[in-house]
Amino acid sequence: MNLDSVMQELEAIGKDRSKKMYMSNGAQEPLFGATTGEMKPIAKKIKINQPLAEQLYATGNYDAMYFAGVIADPKGMTAADYDRWMDSAYFFMLSDYVVAVTLAESDIAQEVADTWIASGEELRMSGGWSCYCWLLGNRKDNEFSESKLANMLDLVAATIHDAPERTKFAMNNFIATVAVSYIPLHDKAVEIAKAVGPVEVNKHKAKSKLISALDNIQKAIDRGQIGFKRKYVRC
Repeated sequence: MNLDSVMQELEAIGKDRSKKMYMSNGAQEPLFGATTGEMKPIAKKIKINQPLAEQLYATGNYDAMYFAGVIADPKGMTAADYDRWMDSAYFFMLSDYVVAVTLAESDIAQEVADTWIASGEELRMSGGWSCYCWLLGNRKDNEFSESKLANMLDLVAATIHDAPERTKFAMNNFIATVAVSYIPLHDKAVEIAKAVGPVEVNKHKAKSKLISALDNIQKAIDRGQIGFKRKYVRC
């Protein structure tokens, strides 16, 4: 399949309801409203195709950019490639669920995510913290430095309440993910979650809300999910 045929198929499976939902979360035109589930048959026909993924991502069409992440070759992308993709990730569903997810299947994931976390840029930081969440939920505990993750938890505790909006969500998720998926630091993550407490988000909207890593951790404990690892990062 080439770019034109993929775009035609994505448009054909687009739904107004999905389009409105994506736009309510920050997606902008152009987009079709294609769902992840309906993309899977197209992905099975294409499999991995990095050149096509690059063409799709460059369209600026949200559905095409998302699908690019599905068929990309994570290990075939360089740090510069990931930075370039992040440059075009204009809202969190791209930074955290396309670029960060794709990066999480690469061999340079932690290296690139570390630079994003230190960048001071909202979506880069969000993508960096989210990448660690995808990594922790998939890779074996021995692939991580316990001291490094402990320092990252301390950094979250010290900065989350003053962090940019989307970064707060990703940091909050990081605390919960460490507690659930990285057993060596479960207790420390629980203590950090207690110390941080509820985090206020959506201050720019008419009504803000509170998110809580501790609540998410408790739900996982109740479900017996401590130690959870997913088989795949990408769908």
